[in-house]
Amino acid sequence: MTSERWMPQTDHDHAVMGVLTSVRALSDAMDRMHSGMKGDMDMNSTDLAALRLLIMREQAGAAVSPREIAAHLRITTASTTKLLDRLELSGHIERRAHPRDRRARVVVLTDAARQAFFRTFGAHLKAMRGVATHYDEGELAVIRRFMDEVSIAIDPPH
Repeated sequence: MTSERWMPQTDHDHAVMGVLTSVRALSDAMDRMHSGMKGDMDMNSTDLAALRLLIMREQAGAAVSPREIAAHLRITTASTTKLLDRLELSGHIERRAHPRDRRARVVVLTDAARQAFFRTFGAHLKAMRGVATHYDEGELAVIRRFMDEVSIAIDPPH
């Protein structure tokens, strides 16, 4: 792989550069939003990432195990235990018995954490949803595929 700076030559190259510039701008905006949320919710980035995972999985109707949190965040089980202890102590999560396997544990958001998350993030979600409504289903499918592929390209699953 070369480390030389890529310079667009063709119209397609310029279009690619424009998209990459937009991706960078989105990344910067997301960083600023998450920084604000970390401060508003008084937590670090790993704590916030865990809460985001729990929100997304809750909306999909899926339970989340401590092991899944560790895999998602790519942290050790020891670090996950510390993270969950911290989030439980701050009133953001509860650890409960799995609904179908009493030997297993699941992590769930508290009502207070859910309300704080949406109080902090709700306006951003509404604004993003508003932008997405301007595109038809086919365009949204292409946008989703692109974003999924870029996410995997920059952060491949293990």
